[in-house]
Amino acid sequence: MPLEIKRCPDLISAKNNPLVVRLGKLEEKKHREREGLFRLDGIKLLLEALKFGADIEYILVREDAFSHVMRSVDEFLDKINVYSSGTLVVLGKTAFDKLSDEKSPEGVITVVKYIHRLHKRYEEENCKLCSDGEKMFMLESVRDPGNMGTILRSAAAFGIDTVIMTEDCADIYNPKTLRAAMGAIFKIKTIKIRSAGEAIADLQKNGRKVLAAALDKDAKRLGDVPLSPSDVFLIGNEGHGLSNEAIAAADQSIFIPMAENTESLNAAVAASICLWEISKT
Repeated sequence: MPLEIKRCPDLISAKNNPLVVRLGKLEEKKHREREGLFRLDGIKLLLEALKFGADIEYILVREDAFSHVMRSVDEFLDKINVYSSGTLVVLGKTAFDKLSDEKSPEGVITVVKYIHRLHKRYEEENCKLCSDGEKMFMLESVRDPGNMGTILRSAAAFGIDTVIMTEDCADIYNPKTLRAAMGAIFKIKTIKIRSAGEAIADLQKNGRKVLAAALDKDAKRLGDVPLSPSDVFLIGNEGHGLSNEAIAAADQSIFIPMAENTESLNAAVAASICLWEISKT
């Protein structure tokens, strides 16, 4: 049987049930890190977790959506023939609504263990910043979870293998990040670093060229700079852009041409344009 689940014997209807309270705390980063768990809302993200073999802790199904959710899961697993396990918990509406972040929830929340094989810190043993043949992208201080999720989604779509990010970037397991990433969390590697300057130096030692998206006096127009697959674009904070340290350390600054009298682009939009450019190499 492709889906092996343990069934919690009783319907949980109270929002102050210990399990509901415990999983509700996963809204906060400190509790996610302590538990090593994160939540996904909706059928699509449950199916993505199953497809990529995520380590599922709980499948929480609202009572009135049970038949629909389980039919979708069974049909999906029959097609792709993967194995997964977890504990199935049926919740009443009050308990379910305590946990759901969606305005119009589909009736299922998946609780998944942190994906340590994909998402690492640079100081961890056996964590390499550079691997031959990998396409890489880099972020400094991108703090909006929606932007972070959109960038991860675009990075996966345009063939990036690894996204390097400073540790002050938005948490990849934030519910808003996960919603915007639409399953990219299961497909792409991430490495957290202490500072952009330190990472840039390591990338350059390994023969990588780093291109900083910054409008400084030496910036060249995107499209006028020859690119190779090993090049790494660097995108900065939504409000302040890149740090002076990062710009100085990069090999070249680039700017995205825009019509006159327009505001700067959203960080996720700018990142997606750069990702499209590097995907053509």
